Amino acid sequence: MEKPNISQEAILNAFNYRHATKEFDATKKLSKADIDFILKTANLSPSSFGFEPWHFVVVQDKDLRELLKPVAWGAPVKLDTASHFILGLSMKAPMTKWDSGYIMHMMKDVKQFPQDVIEMYSGFYKNFQKEDFNLDTDKKLFDWASKQTYIALANMMTAAALNGIDSCPIEGFHQEKTEALLQDKFGIDTSKYGMSYMVAFGYRKAAPPHAKSRRPIDDIVTWK
Repeated sequence: MEKPNISQEAILNAFNYRHATKEFDATKKLSKADIDFILKTANLSPSSFGFEPWHFVVVQDKDLRELLKPVAWGAPVKLDTASHFILGLSMKAPMTKWDSGYIMHMMKDVKQFPQDVIEMYSGFYKNFQKEDFNLDTDKKLFDWASKQTYIALANMMTAAALNGIDSCPIEGFHQEKTEALLQDKFGIDTSKYGMSYMVAFGYRKAAPPHAKSRRPIDDIVTWK
């Protein structure tokens, strides 16, 4: 594994290049290699305890995209024009609670911890949920999982921008209606997964209407 050697200038250029693309050029499509690369950056993203509480649904079927339009007011133009459209799902309490089968699977089969480490790690995770972060309701556990899933979102969009690929994150949807659609038409078990966001990828149809605006760095950083 080689040490990365990407210049700071190139990285900042990608951050400046990226913008929330409202309409994509429908004639331009990402290659399979490009979308596989973007998804791999999600796969390699960090998560709390390394438990990866996420799932990503790539929606390329036109009929399924049409079904999303009535429940996702922020998405219709993107659904029509984006090369690839992804639903970012986060795990619900039955999957992420400290004693769930999924958590045991992650420790035993994915991380391949020995039994003594499983017992120690499980104890840390139990205490984290019960004491440190007080994750004592299903809603709190889902919100915690969503925080992790957003890390993957940021990494996918940054990786795309570094390759000249545009994106748009979307929270403009009705969560309850969207999850009902996931259950009925997408085959997603919504007792285990909930919608955190949508994100579109493709190539911009036009240049951004204005330059990126941000608060001065001194407004957001305090040194002590």
